Amino acid sequence: MAALLDAALDLFARQGFGATSIPDICARAGLTKGAFYSNFASKDELFLALLDRSWSHRAARMRAALPASDTLAQALRGRAELPALDVDRDWTLISMEFSLHAIRRPEVAKLLVEHEARARAELAALLAAALEGAGRVPTVPVDDLARMVVAIAEGSDIQALTDNAGSGGHTDLGRTAITGVVQQFSAPNEPPPERTPEVDR
Repeated sequence: MAALLDAALDLFARQGFGATSIPDICARAGLTKGAFYSNFASKDELFLALLDRSWSHRAARMRAALPASDTLAQALRGRAELPALDVDRDWTLISMEFSLHAIRRPEVAKLLVEHEARARAELAALLAAALEGAGRVPTVPVDDLARMVVAIAEGSDIQALTDNAGSGGHTDLGRTAITGVVQQFSAPNEPPPERTPEVDR
């Protein structure tokens, strides 16, 4: 299966998801169509497997960049800056195209949403741990906060790639925006004020 995923990733990035056929993928992988259909029912299903693999790699990079969530906790206290994560050009191009493909096909969009929800669970847990370490609590559901962070990260990647293509350079605003939105939608975890005992009259 890895050979099919690797072949598809390369072809999708170079010529696009829509322009790549299953025979193209099989030829690049050196496998038969029978081998393809023994692993995947469709090209959409293959992409979702690529999505799962990409999120697994991204989660590993986040864990490495934010050991025990200490770095994010320090950033939320204003004592550190989040480390930069390299923009994955190939994956950004592929995921953008597939998202547009899914928007036009509700049955595909439903599967994409399910896979993305599972993938966000680890990020939500990381955010919850970071907030706890910083002495803060989310003011919105932590899954919603994870969705915001993903939206910022993906939007920042798109801007960076566009800037690089047009001018050869870019400003990384993603880290600042992520810290800001997490601070905006969280609050200090302060104990409730002690109640003054009522005096009998």
